[in-house]
Amino acid sequence: MSGFLLRLAGPLQSWGEHSAYGVRDTLAFPSRSGLIGMFAAAQGLVRGADLSRYAPLRLTVRIDRRGTHMVDYHTVGGRVPAHRTVPTAEGKRKGVEVATIVTERSYLAGAVFTVAVEAPADLAADITAALRRPCWQPYLGRRSHVPDPPLLLRASVADPVAELRARVPLPVPEWLRSDPPDSITVDFVHEGEPGPAAAFDTRRARHVVNDIPRTFDAQRRSYAARAVTVMPEELPTTLSRWRDHNEYLHALYRYAAEGTWNSG
Repeated sequence: MSGFLLRLAGPLQSWGEHSAYGVRDTLAFPSRSGLIGMFAAAQGLVRGADLSRYAPLRLTVRIDRRGTHMVDYHTVGGRVPAHRTVPTAEGKRKGVEVATIVTERSYLAGAVFTVAVEAPADLAADITAALRRPCWQPYLGRRSHVPDPPLLLRASVADPVAELRARVPLPVPEWLRSDPPDSITVDFVHEGEPGPAAAFDTRRARHVVNDIPRTFDAQRRSYAARAVTVMPEELPTTLSRWRDHNEYLHALYRYAAEGTWNSG
């Protein structure tokens, strides 16, 4: 199936799965609900709109840079009704003058992901057109997390997963630039199982995540579970042989514009 490619990078990202008001978590990779939310917002869908149009999408995530997991401590409120305050150790409620609520919010700092989105041609065309001229600003899991450009790498790709493995430029840690090996190990996140060839690979990790959105209606938001497999793959060093970050960005923009780049 054909599709398109996204690059998700920015100072902060957050892809919540079991987030409640007091504790906002993040997955280690972009969630299906977060990406579908991005597409729906770009297309101007209102909350509560039918999301069944996105069911055919198949997502494969390449973890280019894991980033640093951070937790931000917040206190919110004060002067709220007693039933909304934090209980004390004695089971009572704090007075109105000190009725604050403690929250913890998790982020990924400096993470980079490239996502292959496989989709029917008409759906892919609608989404990519909206991402170019979004109704509402795309963001990386939370409204304050604005993506770095380029967000949409390629709008029409015959085999987007193959592009992740062979053509999309890859940033690497500094220590690999001085004496690069023949290949680089990069983790991929596949929906379901990655295929029979990897069935007995002990490096794979299977997870069940609760991130298929049934509705984004604020009053009845709900999600279904899906299985994902995190699987390391060996990629050619030519995807990451850069003298500096600027050279990497130059190759990235050339790829986005032309689908080709010169590894020099």
